[in-house]
Amino acid sequence: MERYEIEAFLTLAEELHFGRTAERLHVTTARVSQTISKLERRVGVPLFERTSRRVALTAIGGRLRDDLMPAYEQIEAGLSRAISAGRGITGELRIGFVGAAAGQLLLQATDRFRGRHPDCEVRIREVQMGEALERLRADEFETLLVCFPLQDADLTMGPVLLSEPRMLAVSSRHPFARRESVSIEDLSRDKVLQAPCSLPDPWRDARSPRRTPSGRPIESGASAETFQEILTLIGAGHGIFPVGAHVTRYYARPDVAYIPFDDAPPLEWGLVWRTTGATARIRAFSDAAAHTG
Repeated sequence: MERYEIEAFLTLAEELHFGRTAERLHVTTARVSQTISKLERRVGVPLFERTSRRVALTAIGGRLRDDLMPAYEQIEAGLSRAISAGRGITGELRIGFVGAAAGQLLLQATDRFRGRHPDCEVRIREVQMGEALERLRADEFETLLVCFPLQDADLTMGPVLLSEPRMLAVSSRHPFARRESVSIEDLSRDKVLQAPCSLPDPWRDARSPRRTPSGRPIESGASAETFQEILTLIGAGHGIFPVGAHVTRYYARPDVAYIPFDDAPPLEWGLVWRTTGATARIRAFSDAAAHTG
């Protein structure tokens, strides 16, 4: 049965009047009559008794109404919940973040969002960079605040929310630690540690490039799953790694020095979400985050 057939049958079973049924369904009386006649031909018996004065359910029609109504109400409720989740700014919005600076930005954006949409609760949770996208795709989070770029076809990147200078993390005993700045060409002079293999190539290449702008090869160092692992390897003298300037505030360590780049583009942060999972809640939060300053 088509949905319009079920709807026409159940409405007529309630109204017992073709004209009122047509008005509720916003169709003509003839359309209702044709739909019911088609349904009766499929069933093989009349579902309604029709006279010039009244319309009444037959015994079989009554049983069909009783059988269909619970399932129809369940379908309507499910559809209503889906529409509410997709269009409404209520319920709960689950957001993941990578790194301390992202967490601070999220808290500020959440305060602004709650002021605009008090009926929507926000739950934020930190996630390690190596598992962030996997957990986003598994629907553990609806959106994720991470460092760009993420150019996967199944993901949508929101506007840039934060831009910060790029720095090079080195051991405090490294020769670079005594310099005021470094260049991208300097990356060829040591091993560059590798971000988790689970991250997409554009993200990894932005931090662990294979060659300098002049074409000199950059040797790859060990791979780590978390940022703390990367800093531990750096402190032990096992390599270097490009980072954002926020690390000087949130990840100060006596065994690691942070040296500014004089020629590297800034790192950009923003929200990313599954393209098929876009909702009004996500768009509203993204807008609130974009106006957080």
